[in-house]
Amino acid sequence: MNAAYDLTALSAQEFWIVTGIVIAAGMVRGFSGFALSALVMATAVTILPPVELLPMLWWLEMSASLMMLKGGWAEADRGTAFGLVFGSALGWPLGLWLTTSIDVATSKVVALVVILILAASQLAKVRLPFLATRAGLYSTGIVAGIVSGLAHVGGMVVAFYVLASDAPAKQMRGSLVLFLFLGALVSFFIQLAFGVMDWSGVSRGLVFAVPTMIGVFLGQLLFTERFAPYYRPFCLSLLVGLAGLGLVRTQLA
Repeated sequence: MNAAYDLTALSAQEFWIVTGIVIAAGMVRGFSGFALSALVMATAVTILPPVELLPMLWWLEMSASLMMLKGGWAEADRGTAFGLVFGSALGWPLGLWLTTSIDVATSKVVALVVILILAASQLAKVRLPFLATRAGLYSTGIVAGIVSGLAHVGGMVVAFYVLASDAPAKQMRGSLVLFLFLGALVSFFIQLAFGVMDWSGVSRGLVFAVPTMIGVFLGQLLFTERFAPYYRPFCLSLLVGLAGLGLVRTQLA
């Protein structure tokens, strides 16, 4: 195990804590189709700073996406997923540009508050007709890209959009899986361009990809017809919880 400790530049205690975190986050990703990065970022940030977690998370997301892609491609609403990715690709550069003129902490609080309110409104069964339009699709993608560049919570915006539909649980989950896979391909080149993807991130990502995939496998086993009726409320509650946790962490930082 010493080689793993050396590759990740972590102590034995830190290594096993992060391993437990990625297994748990992988299980949530395997069931819900999203939230891997948000969960790891919210918990592992006490061990590694966000700038070091970002490149590692790319490899974890990609490993999870590859495991789930076959089912995701077959079950997804591809038009929705492609539209969201297109909008997100337009929004990402704008979000990164805004980081030079807007306080990142403030922008993150605003993004999380909006997600918290919107997800809570969905739990309360408040309907937002605009989201069902073509303009709503591309607008959501652009907003997701902007907040990804600003605060790295774009996936939560997309999850809210997908969960706002009346689609079956399998289709919602598949659309999230496909979006995250295609979005990861785009973000890889963005991280390379901005010098974020470095060797330490690659080595940590490859090491922790294995326990992540174990977690994803276990989470996929839980996604059955028996639990399908609980998918939407579980994911919306997860969004509320993640947004709330992010707000608390931001205020304590």
